[in-house]
Amino acid sequence: MKKILFIEDNKDVRENTAEILELEHYEVSTAANGIIGVEKAINDIPDIILCDIMMPELDGYGVFKKLSTNPKTASIPFIFLTAKSEKADLRKGMNLGADDYLTKPFEETELLEAIECRIKKNNFLKKKYSKNIQGINEFLNEASEYLDLEELSKERNFVNYKNKERIYNEGNAAHHMYFIQNGNVKTYRTTESGKEFVTGMYSAGDFIGQLSLLGDSGIYIETASVLEEAEVCSIPKADFTKLLFENKDVSNKFIGMISNSLIHLQEHLVDMAFATVRQRTAKALLELEDKGMMINEDHDGISIPREDFAGLIGTATETAIRMLTEFKNEGLIGVKPNRKLVLLDKVGLKNITEFG
Repeated sequence: MKKILFIEDNKDVRENTAEILELEHYEVSTAANGIIGVEKAINDIPDIILCDIMMPELDGYGVFKKLSTNPKTASIPFIFLTAKSEKADLRKGMNLGADDYLTKPFEETELLEAIECRIKKNNFLKKKYSKNIQGINEFLNEASEYLDLEELSKERNFVNYKNKERIYNEGNAAHHMYFIQNGNVKTYRTTESGKEFVTGMYSAGDFIGQLSLLGDSGIYIETASVLEEAEVCSIPKADFTKLLFENKDVSNKFIGMISNSLIHLQEHLVDMAFATVRQRTAKALLELEDKGMMINEDHDGISIPREDFAGLIGTATETAIRMLTEFKNEGLIGVKPNRKLVLLDKVGLKNITEFG
């Protein structure tokens, strides 16, 4: 049962409105002034707050300011109530950041629709979505309702890619970003001499291609190639743009979902600048382990070309092979005849990343 806090100094309005809400199966608490309202909000943490603007002791603006600066109550949807003669006051309240407003006297249906809408939107913003095709479809469907955009609500299916097949090519027009449902994908850039510089290794639950959509050039800044058979779904640039720019709240949630490569790229650049080859090698092995690309009790691993591994740590192939041989001799990793890597000492590798 959703909890509503109703802050209103007029006793009749307070009691009549509370009764309406209780008949709709909401749990309602009331406050006769702003000071009591702030105390109840902090103690009870309601799902939504309805608050009159003009009140004694502490007006609606004061209530909103106090609650919006408290981490416990800052994210609670807040609806202002105002008389028709207080339009200027209303604009001030909305400028402060309130979610909605109702003009008194209001109809019962108007009140209930406003509450239902705000609770539904808040549920969307708080919800965690699974990093799989079902979760992505669920997010897109609910984001389309939040933004009133029918185009986002189409169910998206994945496409199967074979080993070494390219998902997109560096220099081509960037029209989609991609979500990896299953399999492993590498991204790389081609140097002037024709060599591949690996920019990332990605597995199930990762997004790729979003950095290219953010750029001004309108082209893919790297190539994405499948390391094993992969299942991938695409999200058109038009949808990407709507999710990113139509609404601040949706944008923040969307960025949180797709930011895996942005964070990884930043860490990768720092490592390239300051970490030793030995440290970079250890960190790369731990990342590959996390992505299920190395043999362990849960994964069969994949055969990683040594030139790809060298590109991942930013060194020559010969140096990468020498570092892997050193790690093998130190008992940190094992190498199978099919060139698949086995991590044997995770603690030892972590110590190398921290201390060299």
